[in-house]
Amino acid sequence: MEQFVKLGQDMALLWSNYAGNFFDGSGYLGGIRNTLILALVATVIGCVIGLVCGILNTIPYTKNDPPLKRFVLKLIRIVVRIYVEVFRGTPMVLQAVFIYYGLPYFTGNAVQWPSVWAASILVVSVNTGAYMAESVRGGIISIDPGQTEGAKAIGMTHVQTMLSVILPQALRNIMPQIGNNFIINVKDTSVMFIITFTEFFAFHRYLVGVNNMYFPSAAIEMVGYLTMTLAASLILRFMEKRMDGSDSYELVQADQLTMAAGTYSHPDRGTPFDEHSKEHREKTRQMLKHGRMRGER
Repeated sequence: MEQFVKLGQDMALLWSNYAGNFFDGSGYLGGIRNTLILALVATVIGCVIGLVCGILNTIPYTKNDPPLKRFVLKLIRIVVRIYVEVFRGTPMVLQAVFIYYGLPYFTGNAVQWPSVWAASILVVSVNTGAYMAESVRGGIISIDPGQTEGAKAIGMTHVQTMLSVILPQALRNIMPQIGNNFIINVKDTSVMFIITFTEFFAFHRYLVGVNNMYFPSAAIEMVGYLTMTLAASLILRFMEKRMDGSDSYELVQADQLTMAAGTYSHPDRGTPFDEHSKEHREKTRQMLKHGRMRGER
């Protein structure tokens, strides 16, 4: 118990001395800010990359299409497949090294990255895009083919079908995966220290080199990452519920056209469903005459 008390005191001491400022990028709070900005921007860009790759990878073609169209579509699918396999099959830390240090290496230091921010955003974005490409492809394939056939039957083009019929449903299906990628990016940005990007984990590495309080600082890191991911999960679940819409059908029930469907009222006889109409009274009289009870119907 004493060790837990001491840990709490050490964490409080570190936080009071090195909490920093969220807006100027200093201390723990500055690292949290950089982590959130990088994860959010890279996830958005990665989703756009994945969306484009997923759509291109699902453009249909047949043997009756022109040879040039089939060749281009096959080439696109090969390029997308290579991109997906390379960036899904290698660690992000090595991707960061190859992209950040490889550019000046292959150009003889003639070309340098303008900033570590640009390199970090590119690394996380293309990595996220590789995962999202497969998620988008799976989301598009999961939609009932009958909806595509129905859209074509009413004269919609492939682009119109994708934009108006398929993608809205596919995006809802892959929404959990988008949130999952954002949460993963919040944690995986910790490898960007390898290219000197100062995020939450990088500040921890710097700090423990100064005061040698490794475990208390690591405990602060653990609490910080857990707080960010839990907050992201709650926000994403709220967004999913908003996309699902309301569970109340009162508006539909109050629709006069819906309520009046099949219940046309004759001026003299009422409707067949009206208990005061002649038809309803005659039917009831016949049933009582022949002794048919409710349970025998």
